[in-house]
Amino acid sequence: MGAFSIWHWLIVLLIVVMVFGTKKLKNIGSDLGGAVKGFKDGIKEGGAPADDAAPEQVTQSKAASDDTIDVQAKTKS
Repeated sequence: MGAFSIWHWLIVLLIVVMVFGTKKLKNIGSDLGGAVKGFKDGIKEGGAPADDAAPEQVTQSKAASDDTIDVQAKTKS
């Protein structure tokens, strides 16, 4: 019951290639690589100071009651 031999892994690889095809496996690999790269870039950007970050916009969701009036506030210039 120990570890599988190289022949077992080659047969499994052959079955996977036959089921999915090489083109689909290539697409899955490139998508996974892009996701890992995006994750690493996100981690690097996460350590940036707060001053460099873009200001967040505050949005208001629709109120549960129909009696409320939704207005937009403007700042004085």
